[in-house]
This record gives sequence, structure tokens and C-alpha cells, in this order.
Amino acid sequence: MEENFEGEELDNLVILNDEEGNEVKFEFLDLVELDEEEYVVLLPMDEEGEEDEGEVVILKVEDTDDDSEEESYVSVEDDETLNKVFEIFKEKFKDDFDFVD
Repeated sequence: MEENFEGEELDNLVILNDEEGNEVKFEFLDLVELDEEEYVVLLPMDEEGEEDEGEVVILKVEDTDDDSEEESYVSVEDDETLNKVFEIFKEKFKDDFDFVD
């Protein structure tokens, strides 16, 4: 399965631009489907490329308007949706990560 991202991709490294246009690095953890929508679960990384021990970022995958196969990610404002996606993610990876509520 090939995934296209806005920005560069190195293995499971995703580089996105924040609101100020700064590059932010993430580790791609999972793609979760919920209610016929797709969401990516990303782990922020620091400047040295080390995993940032903290919260994951969940973004909704949207196709771009043009004919390219690139996708864009948008923030999810609905807490209920975020919680559902995170619960699915936690269930899939309960043996791989130590989750702290």
C-alpha cells in the first residue's frame, strides 16, 4: 500500500507544515478507519528525530481537490471522534505501547 503525503516521507517519517509554515516531523503510527473516513495517528518527533514522549496527533485524511493522488491532513475538532479513533488505535497497539490516561 503506497501512501502519499504532502512533504517528504522516509520509511514512517512524515514531515508536515504547521500554521506558521514550519516543518514538523512525525512518526507515522497507524491509519484508522472510522465511519467511512480515514485518520492518521502520528507521534511528534523533536529536532533530533527522537520520539517525543507525549501525546499522539490524530488528523483526518482528505483528498486534495486536484487530480493528484496526494492527500492532505486536517485537524479534528470533534472530541468524540478523536476519542473513538484513539480507542481503536489503543486496542490495536495495546501490546506495543504503554498508554497513560
